[in-house]
Amino acid sequence: MENRTDKNSYTILFAIGMVLIVGSLLAFTASSLKPTITENQRMEKQQNILYAMGVNDNDESSATFISTDKVAGEFSKYITKQLVIENGNASENDQAYLIDVKKEQTKAKAGETRRLPLFVGEKDGETYYIAPIRGKGLWDAIWAYIALDKDMVVQGAYFDHKGETPGLGANIKQRFFMDDFIGEHLLGPSGDFKGITVAKGNADPKNLDKTDNEVDAIAGATITGDGVTAMIRSDLKLYVPYFKTLKQ
Repeated sequence: MENRTDKNSYTILFAIGMVLIVGSLLAFTASSLKPTITENQRMEKQQNILYAMGVNDNDESSATFISTDKVAGEFSKYITKQLVIENGNASENDQAYLIDVKKEQTKAKAGETRRLPLFVGEKDGETYYIAPIRGKGLWDAIWAYIALDKDMVVQGAYFDHKGETPGLGANIKQRFFMDDFIGEHLLGPSGDFKGITVAKGNADPKNLDKTDNEVDAIAGATITGDGVTAMIRSDLKLYVPYFKTLKQ
């Protein structure tokens, strides 16, 4: 007698059944984990924003975020406004930190209006404006949160990446690189936007000149550095009209 399990139809039906079962389990798992993933993403963004404005647990050399059990309280304490800039107009929006910069860049490339999130913080009597930016490194995406004063002078920065080379391009998230940006001017003497160049062969390796619009490059990470330069120039330039309104 023929064994039914030897038929091709049985194999096909079994495979279809397993696909349906596994697919259902994966969908259930993804649905169950979505709130946790969303919460983790929220905390990470808030940690990044706070880090850039100097609210962190850094020691002398390492970069350390505010812990996850404190971040919500610290974010509420230091961030006084969340803004969304659209068509040159800024409006308050307490969900601005949820805006996906990558999706907004894609919209702009398609000719649609891009929304720019901006976070206003107060610390030690000083006002900080923190802008999220995104670009392309050697292998994959890079991004940053840059804290500025009203004159677009950098007050702090946090850089991160998806897949840059360890010990080379990945060093953009190390203190020695990020701290170099503090005090750097984005505008030239006449108020025109210059950005900041990650310069190979920079004539100011100790970064004493904060008005040359340059920081020293990471050895062996030229393309990643070029990506940081391009990211700053393309994304932070979009905020210039808003900063001009602060002086009116």
